[in-house]
Amino acid sequence: MKPTFLYFIFLISFSYSLVSKSKVQSLFNGEDLSGWSMDIPAHDKKPELPKSFIVRNSMLVSLGKPSGHLLTDKEYENYRLIAEYRFTGKPGNCGILVHASKLRNLYKMYPKSIEVQMNHTHAGDFWCIVEDIKVPDMVKRRGAKEKWGITEGKARRILNLTDGSENPVGDWNRMKIECLKDEVKVWVNGELVNHGHGCTAQKGKLSIQAEGSEVEFRRLDIMSINKLSK
Repeated sequence: MKPTFLYFIFLISFSYSLVSKSKVQSLFNGEDLSGWSMDIPAHDKKPELPKSFIVRNSMLVSLGKPSGHLLTDKEYENYRLIAEYRFTGKPGNCGILVHASKLRNLYKMYPKSIEVQMNHTHAGDFWCIVEDIKVPDMVKRRGAKEKWGITEGKARRILNLTDGSENPVGDWNRMKIECLKDEVKVWVNGELVNHGHGCTAQKGKLSIQAEGSEVEFRRLDIMSINKLSK
């Protein structure tokens, strides 16, 4: 039997859908914070306080204070995120949270998530925020097993594979985060810095922290994936 015209149409449509699913999309339009929302606990009592996230010179900027989070309106799963960022002054703390969900779920501040650390010289550490993840050499990288946990007072930090992968302060860094099913894999400036599995969440919002230091983002691109990079 010869293939029918409808069959060819189906193949073309299917191929187009695969291409569409893998298309790179920017999470930031360079003009405003459309597609994002802020959660800044200090605004509850003092709404007149400055916003923690702004757009400046076509870049998304985390001002660092007041402490809080910027979250995508949409949830994502099975994706690659490319973030290009730099500390604008004295380097310090920030982070990208993956699989973020319930707000203020830890210390009445942090949304339930897995944090990919951006703290200067420690980029790529995992912090478990009422979600959990596993890595090889868990005791070496997380400490004594009896202290592990995902809530206040527990050993939530999982050390990266290598510190100091960042460029000199003021230069741009490129962080690649891949989330596929229960795995999270992270590179900083092309160097593999962490790879976890058994994550207790497989989808959620993306979030950027305001955690004390000013950070500029010039790129926040996302695309769907069906396999992890090597």
